Amino acid sequence: MNFMRALPGSRLAVHAVEPPGHDLQERTPTKGQTMSTSSPAPLLDLELRAGGPAAVRVDAGGDPIGWMTGHRDSVRAVVVEHGAVLVRGLGVADAAGLAGLVQALGVALMPEREAFAPRQDLADGVYSSTKWPANQPMCMHHELSYALEFPGLMAFGCVVAPDEDGATGVADAAEVLAALPDELVDRFERDGWLLSRSYNEEIGASWAEAFGSEDRGAVEDYCRAHAIAFRWDPDGGLRTRQRRSAVVRHPVTGRRCWFNQVAFLNQWTLAPEIREYLVEVYGEDGLPFNTRFGNGDPIGEDVVELLNDVYTARTARQPWQAGDLLLVDNIRCAHSREPYTGPREVLVGMADPVRLADCAPTVDLTTEVTF
Repeated sequence: MNFMRALPGSRLAVHAVEPPGHDLQERTPTKGQTMSTSSPAPLLDLELRAGGPAAVRVDAGGDPIGWMTGHRDSVRAVVVEHGAVLVRGLGVADAAGLAGLVQALGVALMPEREAFAPRQDLADGVYSSTKWPANQPMCMHHELSYALEFPGLMAFGCVVAPDEDGATGVADAAEVLAALPDELVDRFERDGWLLSRSYNEEIGASWAEAFGSEDRGAVEDYCRAHAIAFRWDPDGGLRTRQRRSAVVRHPVTGRRCWFNQVAFLNQWTLAPEIREYLVEVYGEDGLPFNTRFGNGDPIGEDVVELLNDVYTARTARQPWQAGDLLLVDNIRCAHSREPYTGPREVLVGMADPVRLADCAPTVDLTTEVTF
């Protein structure tokens, strides 16, 4: 069942949290937060804090699955209204617990394909966080936005909170789009964006890990079916290119959203010393991943810096506590991961698959791209 298309009515008690120094004040629910039904959903005591995602503290009474089942309509409504919600008090402790909470929402988990970095598959649709150096940020991105089918809902469950930093930030994609220069948006709407990948056994996910098969024929069939141009190298490596829309319309609200990984997977987002090393070893055309304009033109460092600055200015964050659950509308909001110190275990559930074709893409699919 589609998470966004099956929204019975709900009632939310909303509390706006002002900047530090202001008391918590009750306010009237805004349009879209109250929908009448014959059987209204239980009230949620929602907190809105400047600089943070919508949040709710709950007492699950030792039955987190039961709580989520009883409040699913209200939780869904919050995600639709705000793009993300942090639920504190459910005691997420393992992959089975996270999977159960997602299923209690009435949505289906989905497997990951075309991963850019290895993960541990913990349960059907529940994974470990991407293996990424703790001292390096993971910049804003929309999960699998380069695929033809991607999760509509991301569920993050904190099992072990880091000692310092390491928050999963979110940024509203419609607000990001509105903040970008019209000329740049027009070009991306016209040309789309191009993702180039060079799979090897040293950096990122191997092609077998990314496509879930060690059979070259199966990988080739997948690429053809998903509008991915491919080329095998003599050493057994695989190179792919795929053109996708950078701007889409949310399938429920119709809002235009900046939906891509243009900045995150671009070479200029890498730390300078890492980029220099990778270019020296693999060459600029052999980088594990890079992005271009959809017509193949390179994206300048100034454009990538602008995109990351716009994301940063619109980032909402809340430090993790063990047991937290963060639900994110993957089309409405990009997400990121801060550098951190100490141990950190945040599980990831991908759910509610959405097809790119249902999001009003602006460019046609093609495999007629050059390497």
